[in-house]
Amino acid sequence: MPDRTELAVDVVTSPLLDGAAHGFLGRDGGFSDGIYFGLNVGLGSDDDREAILKNRQRAKQTILPDSELVTLHQVHSADVVTVDHPFDLDQRPHADAMVTAEPGLLLGILTADCVPVLLFDDDAHVAGAAHAGWKGAIAGVTDNVIAAMEALGASRDRIACAIGPCIAQASYEVDAEFQKRFVDADPANAGFFAAGKPEHFQFDIEAYVAHRLQLAGIVKTEKLGLDTYAAADRYYSYRRSCHRDEAGYGRQISLIGLRG
Repeated sequence: MPDRTELAVDVVTSPLLDGAAHGFLGRDGGFSDGIYFGLNVGLGSDDDREAILKNRQRAKQTILPDSELVTLHQVHSADVVTVDHPFDLDQRPHADAMVTAEPGLLLGILTADCVPVLLFDDDAHVAGAAHAGWKGAIAGVTDNVIAAMEALGASRDRIACAIGPCIAQASYEVDAEFQKRFVDADPANAGFFAAGKPEHFQFDIEAYVAHRLQLAGIVKTEKLGLDTYAAADRYYSYRRSCHRDEAGYGRQISLIGLRG
């Protein structure tokens, strides 16, 4: 296994967000070992805490040096926090999205199959970041983060969004009850489910999140199309770790911040 601490941090960016410091980070370039090997930033994992803190520092320095990294205690909600100052790790709000108009704050969303969404209004100089697992997605976390950005002066006809690495439809098997929940919410949601084995479906959560952004009036959206489950060397995956019967799983981070 290679020494990823000697590798450059794996960063994917979107031209739609060029006005902001941002990136969707992978596993390369981290200090963690074992099943967490690489750039694991998940404080909720059983990884060595010192390694996690070093990974978080390296991620921050890669995207916006001298910034203050802000992350949440993510709970699969649709709740959004407006951030105007950093807070201690043990005081992280229980929420799943953030917005800011303050330069020097770097918003970080942690994922391991769920959908990271980075948002930016270049004219208003307002940034947002959301963690959209299926619960938060159907509950409207992306709608809420857009509304919170508008409260800071952004306009949804200017907001650009990029959807980062997440579990792809081919890797995301769900049961009939799961599919029914989405179809009951909106019959049009049936289009995000492909037939799978009997009484099961394959869910395209990336396309669903993009659809919710479109319904909210966002016209500039990029889907990166990167499957966390399939790319074991590149990304952490909760579902893959379960299928491998591993004791835990790491989390990658997606970052966006305003330059001073």
